[in-house]
Amino acid sequence: MPGSQFESRPYKTIITNIGVLLTGDLQCPVLNVDTVICLDGIITMIGMAKDFDLSDADLLVDVKKTTVMPGLIDNHTHPTLGEFSPRSGNHNWIWHCLQGGVTTMVSAGEVHVPGLPDDRVGIKAMAIAAQRAYSRARPSGVKVIAGSPLLNNEFEESDFRELAQQGITQLGEVGIGPVKDVAKAAELVKWARKHGLTSITHTGGPSIAASKRMGAEEVLEINPDIVGHINGGYTALPKAEIRCLCESCLGSLEIVHNGNELAAVMTLNYARELGRLDRIVIGTDAPAGCGVPALGMLRTIALLSSFGDISPEKAICFATGNTAKVRKLNSGFIEVGKDADFVIASAPLGGGGHDVLSSLALGDLPSVTSVIIDGRLAVRQSKNSPPPEIAPYIVECH
Repeated sequence: MPGSQFESRPYKTIITNIGVLLTGDLQCPVLNVDTVICLDGIITMIGMAKDFDLSDADLLVDVKKTTVMPGLIDNHTHPTLGEFSPRSGNHNWIWHCLQGGVTTMVSAGEVHVPGLPDDRVGIKAMAIAAQRAYSRARPSGVKVIAGSPLLNNEFEESDFRELAQQGITQLGEVGIGPVKDVAKAAELVKWARKHGLTSITHTGGPSIAASKRMGAEEVLEINPDIVGHINGGYTALPKAEIRCLCESCLGSLEIVHNGNELAAVMTLNYARELGRLDRIVIGTDAPAGCGVPALGMLRTIALLSSFGDISPEKAICFATGNTAKVRKLNSGFIEVGKDADFVIASAPLGGGGHDVLSSLALGDLPSVTSVIIDGRLAVRQSKNSPPPEIAPYIVECH
């Protein structure tokens, strides 16, 4: 209210009575604390309730001994503008993914825009327009890191300098678009990296007419920051080529929901053998021909936890902190100074698990009971996840 006593003070968010706090950090995935305090969308205190002043909260969430984790980051999406996808005919697809705990999405290229330009000027213009649009308007409150240009044969180093100056931080999938020559793509990716743009490749068989098969040899020559959908999008490479990429490529290894599940578990096993679980990131590769998996991030975490025999608290790091590091985001971790993006979750009603972690280990999806973005309540009980064993107590005071 204009002129009120609350106008100038910070918005205070308190999440307390936490049973399990998942940090998003592979080195310390679980923290033995029960309270997180945030001011104006930034985490400021983490510890025990007895040590803090819990009064005067604008948003108070008593999670009743359930689980709190960082908001999920979908490393591989294909937005257009707003929340409509002509590729799959989906309206409000970002809202549906928010219901599955996704608080941030990263574009791997706005490839489904009708009449997508493929000339040098048009590609840059499209990327800048998408970046501006999603920076000014967050669909359903979700942070969409968009404006990811495809490569063009006429690009020069100055084009990447210009894109970086305009706020572009990511490339679209290398292997989709006008550039088909691998040596040329490698040269362009090198220029993009010089100016701070993160790169991701298409990997595996072609998914649309504009893409090509990208095998291990091509990906290694391009040397991307992220080996995009190493488990196929949709079609995975042969086992030997997947192993070659895990052993020889220095980039992150992306596992997606819209890919080959056997290849996903295979990739996890190779990364574990190499002692490099820090390289695994998770995305959905949606919208796509198979639609929008609203709970795709959670389903992939459950897949890796159950069939991949990885502890759920580590699998959640693949969808949070690991991705934040490679994408250079100030989210993905529950630590002081990071964005206050959280998922609060409970064991699903009627399942075999007694909490979120044991449910995921059994392959069950948790109930998303709340989603918080920048310290503000975005979801009060997911419309897409199963009903909870325990619901939090939430008070919005101001």
